[in-house]
Amino acid sequence: MVFLREDAPAPRIPQFYAGRSVFITGATGFMGKVLVERLLWTCPDVGKLFLLMRSKGTETQHDRLLDLKQSQVFDAIREKCPAQLDKLRLVSGDITKPELGISPDSLAELEEVSVVFNCAATVRFMEALRPAAEQNVLSVVRLLELCDRLPGIQAFVQVSTGYCNAERASIDERVYPLPSALANMLASALATPDDTPGEEVKRIISPKPNTYTYTKSMGEAAVAEHRTRGYPIAIFRPTIVTGSLRHPFPGWIDNYNGPSGVIVPIYNGLLPVIRCDSYKRADLLPVDMAIDTLIAVAWETAIDNPPSVRVYNCSTSENPTTWEDLRIAILEVGREYPLADAAWYPTSWFIKSRFIYTTGKLFFMTIPFYVIEYLMRIFTHQKNRMSLIKLHGRLCGMNDVLEYFNTREWAFGTDNVRRLRARLSHADVATFNLDPNAIDWKEHHKNFVRGCQLYLSKDKPDNLPRSRKRMRRIYLIHRTVTILLPLLLIYTCLFKFNFMFVI
Repeated sequence: MVFLREDAPAPRIPQFYAGRSVFITGATGFMGKVLVERLLWTCPDVGKLFLLMRSKGTETQHDRLLDLKQSQVFDAIREKCPAQLDKLRLVSGDITKPELGISPDSLAELEEVSVVFNCAATVRFMEALRPAAEQNVLSVVRLLELCDRLPGIQAFVQVSTGYCNAERASIDERVYPLPSALANMLASALATPDDTPGEEVKRIISPKPNTYTYTKSMGEAAVAEHRTRGYPIAIFRPTIVTGSLRHPFPGWIDNYNGPSGVIVPIYNGLLPVIRCDSYKRADLLPVDMAIDTLIAVAWETAIDNPPSVRVYNCSTSENPTTWEDLRIAILEVGREYPLADAAWYPTSWFIKSRFIYTTGKLFFMTIPFYVIEYLMRIFTHQKNRMSLIKLHGRLCGMNDVLEYFNTREWAFGTDNVRRLRARLSHADVATFNLDPNAIDWKEHHKNFVRGCQLYLSKDKPDNLPRSRKRMRRIYLIHRTVTILLPLLLIYTCLFKFNFMFVI
């Protein structure tokens, strides 16, 4: 399908947001932070940004807003246009409470809001079903009911996931019907005890792979059922969101969800085997490209006012990469820029066969982790040390959860996103990057891995000479072990064979 660009002398997206106020849930999350930053940076005349926040532990909502403003994501804004941060407005509330826990005074302030982005969600794949339904479905219903009371609302955008219909090999830009009535499914999920056995939960959510995709699909159904209330609604489905391509700076990342949770243990030498089909397409999506598309989606939704919910699948399948491409980048960066406290030489095999993976896990993870743990218990007395046995359990659990996505690939229909991209003026294209073909995957993978080192592992470049010297010693030990172990295995087999022959 071919789309024609609608040329305009000036950027139309910043013009649309000029003077308009925006309400954002989930602003302290990874995508939420980048959304706030990109709105302030690309739309300098945007009105107020109302951010829904709750207290967390000993931190109050005001503490969290101050922490957000100090986030690294706003470095460029603090340096060049710090007054933009004054547009951030705190809305005290909680998505798990009736009416989102928002006071009448705060609700009155929200009456000036034109655009609502719902980024709030629990992204834990195997969250207990009840809290997952509460945060990913019931909160959507409550937010939409709140939006019904906002007189100036022009667009509501629900941030979903490309994998909420992961049981389908081909996923179009539409809301798929649920197996039964939403009200019944939601009531059942909310009534499910948190200690329900895993096998029973899998039976309830089947054919969905986890409670995250199960409840996100229900959230989409809630949005679709609400469209008749008078304001336009869109659903935005990003695929696997990774570190940034360019903004706020290449490789920026601030969480261990998704690929970063695998990258970090690999370059630390702690994850030598992973169940993954190396040559399947990895539908990775830089976070700034996802957010630029999201901002454009809200603009188009407001100006078009479509009669039904419009769905946008945001995928990089036009310019694909593979898991093998990412694996190579992890090892190259991990060896070129070794961490000062890396546990072992970065090595990792992505294995498709379950049998070979299970065997490799036993010999290269389970046995070494347990042996080293018990040796450390005998010969050292370190306190506050993470148990290698617990770490082994976490890594294996993460692998079990991710293998569903690492061993499959999906065909995403992206006509709506392609049309939107073609519709942008040349001035908008210069600011908002919606084009997957602009990604140099080799460069992006390296920036992403390096970003994980700098922003998650807190690597200090000043330590690099010492780290490389230490890694050379680890490499010699690694090579010695990899040579001796096969020889020992062969010797053991031959000894056993000779012993049997003699007998």
